Amino acid sequence: MMILHTMLRVGNMTRSIDFYTTVLGMNLLRTTERPEQKYSLAFVGFGKGNLDGQSEIELTYNYGTETYDLGNAYGHIAIRVNDAYAACEKIKSAGGNVTREAGPVMGGDTIIAFVTDPDGYKIELIQH
Repeated sequence: MMILHTMLRVGNMTRSIDFYTTVLGMNLLRTTERPEQKYSLAFVGFGKGNLDGQSEIELTYNYGTETYDLGNAYGHIAIRVNDAYAACEKIKSAGGNVTREAGPVMGGDTIIAFVTDPDGYKIELIQH
């Protein structure tokens, strides 16, 4: 078994695709339009899709819904990076929102940072 994807509902598909591809450097893997069902999908990830063993993020835009209540159960998506400090600088220079600068995790020495996507989803960067 393997994790295939995580689905996030987004308020603006173009804005979200731009964030995940331009700011985070992911690839747009495929899109699906379902006008009769009133939704659009876009799959993004760092690989070439599930065939290479990489999990994906499924962005779902439901027609006419621009915002969602994220609730308090959702935590974050984690992404491994080689250098969290450099990743934060690159994300900021691309217009991304770094909400916790790179540095050691409280009580440990793993270097982490957090960014927030345009819909408010948190993404943890973990230095490997």
